[in-house]
Amino acid sequence: MGAIMHLGYGSESVRFKYRTIEGVKAEDVVPEFLVLDGQQRLTSMYRATYSQDPVATITDKKKAIKRFYYLDINKCLNDEEDRLDAILSVPADRMIKTNFDRDVVLDISTRELEFKHEMFPLNIIFDSSEREDWADSYKEYHGYAPEIMSKYKRFRKEIIDTITKYKLPVIKLDKDTPREAVCKVFENVNTGGVALTVFELVTATYATYGHDLRKDWESCRDQIWGKHEQLNTDVMYGVDESAFLQTITLYSNFCAATMTTCKRKDILDLPFEVYQANKEAVLEGYRLARKFLFSQYVFRQRDLPYPTQLIPLAAICAVIGKTEFDKPRTQDILSQWFWCGIMGEMYGGANESRYANDIDDIVALIRGNNVPVRTVNASFFSATRLLSLQTRNSAAYKGIMALIYREQCRDFMKGTTMDLVKSMDESPDIHHIFPEAYCTKSGIKREKWNSIVNKTPLLPTSNRSIGGSAPSVYSKKIIRDANIDESKLKIRVESHLVDYEAFVADDFDRYFIARAKRLLAVIEKAMGKAVADKGSEQTTKAFGASLE
Repeated sequence: MGAIMHLGYGSESVRFKYRTIEGVKAEDVVPEFLVLDGQQRLTSMYRATYSQDPVATITDKKKAIKRFYYLDINKCLNDEEDRLDAILSVPADRMIKTNFDRDVVLDISTRELEFKHEMFPLNIIFDSSEREDWADSYKEYHGYAPEIMSKYKRFRKEIIDTITKYKLPVIKLDKDTPREAVCKVFENVNTGGVALTVFELVTATYATYGHDLRKDWESCRDQIWGKHEQLNTDVMYGVDESAFLQTITLYSNFCAATMTTCKRKDILDLPFEVYQANKEAVLEGYRLARKFLFSQYVFRQRDLPYPTQLIPLAAICAVIGKTEFDKPRTQDILSQWFWCGIMGEMYGGANESRYANDIDDIVALIRGNNVPVRTVNASFFSATRLLSLQTRNSAAYKGIMALIYREQCRDFMKGTTMDLVKSMDESPDIHHIFPEAYCTKSGIKREKWNSIVNKTPLLPTSNRSIGGSAPSVYSKKIIRDANIDESKLKIRVESHLVDYEAFVADDFDRYFIARAKRLLAVIEKAMGKAVADKGSEQTTKAFGASLE
């Protein structure tokens, strides 16, 4: 059973809405304590061993069923039997049937039948009076036979007493324990089951005001995710209920002109009235944040570098409002901050302090104050990082792909650029420019051909045309299949920041250095700052040439 955790009830400062354990019929009960950890276990044990109603459960195939549980006395006392086999699950009518319910295999629907088959009903085990009445009648049914008397005595000692005298470890929290401490303690002791999140604690607190926060979140979620927008993508689907509360907390504390912070303690301390007052502004902030992502050519969730960066972005947008947001200067400020955070890979760890810095710095800068933006100043992109970006898992990898989109790259076969509609309709994906099969056959190092320098977003038809052929071969195939001349293909290939002459000459080394330089130029443009190590000894050694 492990340990369960109680919180004393009655604190004036920590008000949680409560409910009884499922199946308990008592009403208008004021609790002595609340169960924080162990609700599922206690509910299961209560329903199976105490409640007189059948237990509502499900089969392995998720079919809803109702069950009573029995202990097979003989199997319980047989050391050769598996203890699980000694516990019998029977339908609500207490009959086990086969052949599509036509044949009864076991009937224990009456007390006499329980005695006959020596099946002890588990749901009386903690009712001492009912338990002893059952035992007396069981012995009487079997004529007080010595073997029955001895058997039940052993059953009571080895089985019943083991269960009824079991000491359940309980972690007791005093009723005056702060909410932050309750959450922290829970996280430290919880090793399974459903974790108690900050959202759950705040939900319980707001319920005392008659407010269903979970239902409210479902409505807010649809707005944040853009469910009812004319153009709906999944780009915002990573925003969950906890991120939403953290955004409101960040926005609220900033607007209150107190110390800007949005840590766990601050979320737990977010007053219900403040949540209600600021919710709509934050929802508008998320709508503007979604619009901003589209302007940066981030259209899908899979292409979003940092879902966590949406928290300060939405809070900033909520503060400045739509009129200020739409100004070109504001867009430039947001864009530089956004890309510095991504290319500097700044949002991968604990981010609460950075969120606070972001909203303080960016809002001040937008409002005309000449302040240093800490995220921008701290960001740094190394030229050699291009070689280690091998998979789509990293933020910088996704960011570079979005920047290639932003440069209006054209599909090799169709010649189309990617916008919001096309990204949903045609689903471009990332592919090698010099194909893997060709590079492997040519002895090119995997570190280079599998890096982001040799990858670009293309539609499926272009990828199929490439196959495993050399660029000099598949370029001719594309010209023929797409019915275009070479000048058009050149424009399309070069829109991906590729040196076309090196490309069609199958000169991988020259192509690779040229594309690395062009990618760095795009990154510098987005970050508004130089990549400092383009000509360093380390970069020259890694690439085989300087990238200056």
